Amino acid sequence: MTERFIESLYTIPDEPFDHSLRPKSLKEFVGQETICEQVEVMIQAAKLRGDVLGHCLFSGPPGLGKTTLSYILSEAMGTRLVVTSGPAIERPADLAVELSKMKEGEILFIDEIHRMNHTVEEYLYSAMEDFVLDIPKSTRIPLARFTLVGATTRPGLLSSPFRSRFFFSARLDFYDVTALSKILQRSGELLGFSIDKMSIEEIAKRSRGTPRIANRLLKWVRDYVAIKTDGKVSVEHVKEALQMLLIDEVGLDEMDFRILHAIHHRFSGGPVGLQTLAMSVSEEPDTLEEVHEPFLISCGFIKKTPKGREITPLGEEHVKTCLTKQIFPRYNIT
Repeated sequence: MTERFIESLYTIPDEPFDHSLRPKSLKEFVGQETICEQVEVMIQAAKLRGDVLGHCLFSGPPGLGKTTLSYILSEAMGTRLVVTSGPAIERPADLAVELSKMKEGEILFIDEIHRMNHTVEEYLYSAMEDFVLDIPKSTRIPLARFTLVGATTRPGLLSSPFRSRFFFSARLDFYDVTALSKILQRSGELLGFSIDKMSIEEIAKRSRGTPRIANRLLKWVRDYVAIKTDGKVSVEHVKEALQMLLIDEVGLDEMDFRILHAIHHRFSGGPVGLQTLAMSVSEEPDTLEEVHEPFLISCGFIKKTPKGREITPLGEEHVKTCLTKQIFPRYNIT
């Protein structure tokens, strides 16, 4: 469980626990201030005109709030949110079923929209622009005026014609420790878990700039403290709880370390191609590219070059520190 803890946060569906902590409005949505201001203008303008929201595209690494923003849009507009995903819409018929059920002003949220079949994508062009579904060699089916909200970790995989049909596009970036601390403070209060400021900051520092991870780690610390201590949390308890998950001081887990170690030792610092690196650490290339690489790059530990991935001097130093402190004791460092 420990080795895959971080990865599982991106692949396992949200629990009721996570839904209860999800912000219900832009005022509760901490961080991404510029995007929130832009979304607020868009919402108020649509209400003033008595119109539906323009189509929106949210991109960025997993767990930063793309889905949460879609729920907030629905709540703000007082309309129904229909949730689906790119892989679930395999054929044009699947899209037609979803769109035909939409009512005026409702929001269709497509997660992982970059994984949608390109043939299906083309059917969305007329639906987004003219609110009709063009059926080749058949007829045009009129649709209710709806809002499409897409979420993607790989915006580059969307075609230019598709991206251009979104009225509003925004990229969510990693959160700083201050923003994560505010999120954790709110979550602790909702959970009835009393935790001091220093302990909150320690969790925030190890949360990879990601609210979803921060909230899951908070829950883990709560459970650890309940079982392993007298119920009172301290910074040392937080460190012990997260060490049990093999999460280091900056939020790297064992797979992150394995990637850094492989580039540093097996490939002499790089460059090394994605496929080769994925094979060397026994992981899927997509997982490396979507889950691990964005944070390693944001930390300044690796960099992408035309020839492949390279470890930076900062990354080399972190590998040495982890080996010296034996943060990942189960990993074979020979």
